Amino acid sequence: MATAATLPRHELVGLDAEVVEATDPTKVGIAGEVVTETTRTLGIAGTDAVRHVPKAEATLEFTLATGQVVAVEGDRLVARPARRTEETGDSRWR
Repeated sequence: MATAATLPRHELVGLDAEVVEATDPTKVGIAGEVVTETTRTLGIAGTDAVRHVPKAEATLEFTLATGQVVAVEGDRLVARPARRTEETGDSRWR
């Protein structure tokens, strides 16, 4: 189960997320369920469309299954999802 300390190492697809800070002010406030993830972006499904947010340019808040809200600087998430969630090796997300 994801916790505040381990969130950057967990699967993000399926979590509710909101952009709370971004270098592009039009991205702030984008909220919904994370439906896709690439190395550099998150696809967040809102009520009308899926919006793609560059990870390195945003701070996001994720709502965990426990209801806890965790803020993460997006540059901590920049990596291939499979690499970021590895449990072995010298991953910087440990």
